[in-house]
Amino acid sequence: MKEKQPLIIIAGPTAVGKTALSVEFCRENKGEVISADSMQVYRMLDIGSAKIRPEEMRGVKHHLIDVLDPKETFNVAVFQQMAKKALREIEERSALPVVCGGTGFYIQSILYDIDFTENPADTGIRNALTEIFREEGAEGIWKLLIEKDPESAAAIDKNNVKRMIRAIEYYEMTGEKISVHNARERAKESPFNYRYYVLTLDRETLYRRIDERVDRMIEEGLVEEVRRLMDYGCTPGMTSMQGLGYKQLCPYLRGEISLDEAVMNIKQETRHFAKRQLTWFRREKNVRWIDVEKENAIDVLRTWNL
Repeated sequence: MKEKQPLIIIAGPTAVGKTALSVEFCRENKGEVISADSMQVYRMLDIGSAKIRPEEMRGVKHHLIDVLDPKETFNVAVFQQMAKKALREIEERSALPVVCGGTGFYIQSILYDIDFTENPADTGIRNALTEIFREEGAEGIWKLLIEKDPESAAAIDKNNVKRMIRAIEYYEMTGEKISVHNARERAKESPFNYRYYVLTLDRETLYRRIDERVDRMIEEGLVEEVRRLMDYGCTPGMTSMQGLGYKQLCPYLRGEISLDEAVMNIKQETRHFAKRQLTWFRREKNVRWIDVEKENAIDVLRTWNL
């Protein structure tokens, strides 16, 4: 039997310090980073995605960063396909893959090799749900999801209409809750010999870091970055423009709200997002939590030997 490929996961909420830690660890262990981030994959989305700068990589090879045009669609199935290719390449170089990011479902898709192919979309159901969304907004879809699959309704962001529609569609097509399907996939044995680390902070400190990061992004030119994307032809409905910061600044650039309101919305939504991230990671099994204020994270990772 082939030996399992080793895999290190460095996860956690936004602004907790994952990026710098992953680089330091990779430099010590001949590692390469696979980004598990839904926005850093896009070119032109630099400031708002907190994308690592070339000089910050310090010679460490990074995958799934700056590889898609912002008009292209990106989702967990596309991520999984790209990440698997990166994993094969890293294995060929006898290097250590390090998945780094805060998108828990992306990490899970790799860790348990979740199957996304068995149930193709049903256009009729999707069209009907899309019509409900047009008439009642995200709230209408969310209420419908609560009726069909309350577990998924609790786990999916109410603003993530695509995922909510997919969950309802899956239930209508199969009679099974997608949360049950996902739980079954998570119960599979991982094809990797892995170590899963989640960085955390007390909530007050984390929220302060988030607020400071948002202020820094505005100073660095986030408004101009979003304006360039809109001039390029990116519209609010595109996947790339759903990212935190991008979505909230579009109304400001259309003259609908003030910049102060937009910045306040970014901070508030980012704090909510961080809370959801932590809730997701708490459900994961075999996780080593690291409070970065109480422990030296790199020292903890140095005990990773598989």
